[in-house]
Amino acid sequence: MPRDPLIGLVGKPSSGKSTTLNSLTDATSKVGNFPFTTIDPQRAIGYLQIECACKRYDLTDKCKPNYGGCHEGRRSVPIELLDVAGLVPGAHEGKGLGNKFLDDLRHADALIHVVDVSGTTDAEGKATRGYDPSNDIVWLRSEIVRWIQGNLMEKWGSIKRRHVAIKATAVETLQQQFSGYGSTSQTVQRCLDRLQIKEPLEHWSNETVEKVVNAFTDEKFPTVFALNKIDHPDADKNISKISRMQDPKSIVLCSAISEVFLRRLAKQGYVKYVEGSEFVDTREDLIEMGDPEGGGLREMDEKLKTRVENLKDMVLYRFGSTGVVQCLSRAAELLGLVPVFPVRNIHTFASAAGGANAVFRDCVLVKKNSTVGDVARKVMGDVPIAYVEGAGGIRVSEDEIVEVGKHDILSFKVGR
Repeated sequence: MPRDPLIGLVGKPSSGKSTTLNSLTDATSKVGNFPFTTIDPQRAIGYLQIECACKRYDLTDKCKPNYGGCHEGRRSVPIELLDVAGLVPGAHEGKGLGNKFLDDLRHADALIHVVDVSGTTDAEGKATRGYDPSNDIVWLRSEIVRWIQGNLMEKWGSIKRRHVAIKATAVETLQQQFSGYGSTSQTVQRCLDRLQIKEPLEHWSNETVEKVVNAFTDEKFPTVFALNKIDHPDADKNISKISRMQDPKSIVLCSAISEVFLRRLAKQGYVKYVEGSEFVDTREDLIEMGDPEGGGLREMDEKLKTRVENLKDMVLYRFGSTGVVQCLSRAAELLGLVPVFPVRNIHTFASAAGGANAVFRDCVLVKKNSTVGDVARKVMGDVPIAYVEGAGGIRVSEDEIVEVGKHDILSFKVGR
């Protein structure tokens, strides 16, 4: 049965990783400025923002999700996150419990690497000034590569002998070694296709093995770089340097502590704020817009007002949002995740619970190139399916690929 996508959060100690987790989920992770605040891997539920199918059919007023929420067609869909304790250089050799932390990552489908772009913490997360955070991107990826390569080379001699003895293909042999990282034969095949290696596996040099491991790391762990602490004075020059080194599509600028602060103020009734938005409204803002009651918001003292105005200027107006919610969206894009809406009634989009006035109650996330049959197994398990209907009541083959706007609203009819 297809498993749910898993996004791993990685980064050195004190990079703001736990704060980022707190801003993506309701889980409360210990936050501190010392190494290994988070010792054990923590799984939590974050919320990915997508465009809901209710908007497509002008049914936003009837959309009542079972999980998460939907605000004017912008839906929050639960997605599993894995918070792994801060990595340090030498992790692949066990430094700072690194082997354990790396091992916890093996089933992640994508990574969000939280980078302290202020340059105020060194490679081990200790306070400093003027550190170059682009180094963190280089060494952290290197730790993952060297960890996988070390595991492979430890038994490379016996791997080659077995490969020759059973006359296996390179894909079969490598998949047997990489399956522990959640790999598939397709993943391995894409790596080898990219490298175009002609020589047989038993003749590969150490350099060839390293190339294969690098390609596998890129394929198996697509990474979003969350450049955190963007409101620090030294951030701009570091952002500029990293932007020249990495694919712009893999970079998100963020201020996790600003997102946590705004959500806390919204819960306390001081501001009106939607997660990930570029706008935050205070009582004074709403009064100026014509609401004499100020939206029922509480009055802030001068110190709090100043802090909110500074946050608007330094983060929201300048960068368009705190960026944290966008980290998950970018990771979902790298994975090509597709939201699919299972419904009971394909014409009204209602489910059994909630009646006709509650539409699109459920939403599941599936990986790109998933078929209707894959979705059926994910949603219905081993229950026999007689046939599947898509939007408009048209029968859909289980071999059809699901995409956004195509075969992404499905009704499963049970039977043989």
